[in-house]
Amino acid sequence: MPDQVKYNKLQGKQILIIGGSSGIGYAVAEASLEASATVTISSSNPSRVDKAVSTLKSAYPSAKDRVSGHACNLGDESSLDSNIETLLKETTKNGKLDHIVYTAGDSLASMKLDTIDMAKVKQAGMVRFFGPLFVGKHASKYLNAGPASSYTITTGAVSEKPIPDWSVVGSYATGLQGMTRQLALDLKPVRVNLVSPGAVATELWQGIPEERRQGLYKSFADKMTTGVVGKAEDVAESYVYLMKDYNVSGSMVSTNGGHLLL
Repeated sequence: MPDQVKYNKLQGKQILIIGGSSGIGYAVAEASLEASATVTISSSNPSRVDKAVSTLKSAYPSAKDRVSGHACNLGDESSLDSNIETLLKETTKNGKLDHIVYTAGDSLASMKLDTIDMAKVKQAGMVRFFGPLFVGKHASKYLNAGPASSYTITTGAVSEKPIPDWSVVGSYATGLQGMTRQLALDLKPVRVNLVSPGAVATELWQGIPEERRQGLYKSFADKMTTGVVGKAEDVAESYVYLMKDYNVSGSMVSTNGGHLLL
């Protein structure tokens, strides 16, 4: 008789992580594999997906048959809807999903308010806002029905504490809070939740010169009660929690090192 599985609720589950080739999404993939789930990661760059899958297989050799990847471009308005549905179809050829996690993002897009135009505004929201909305459009067809299944979206601390020159991205980030609550109604009984990370040391910052990047990390840490910038493997725990707690829906978990208190 097998041991009862009561708390490791991810064992044997099928999880799609959109944005899973790097950063927080990659850490969620690691955590999911360690919990004995089957994981598919996706991002816009095929070579990056292949590299991430290879790295995960090397790091978790016993899980090499439980990890795969599919590229999906979320940055093109004309193909966004069809690309998402293709990804979901490809991911569910052998059965429906139990969880979808959306951590995809693109380059940090702060911009002076007097420099914006409609093209810039739309592009800034393509991956951050319209992507998760269109995943929600198709999710019910590809997720197992019931509260054991979930869709978890990602916003940012700018949705809770405004930052100068972030009016565009901040508006999308705040809008994701409303989107989450609405999708939780429209997709019920599947659960929909949101994670709001503060500053996290990920590849997103790699384009900034090292000296300036370390200076930014220090400035962030000085404004956190923890005194340290978040690590992806710690923030990933918020996503694991939201997948495992069948009683939470329409809610947001904020993981920000105490930044909102200072």
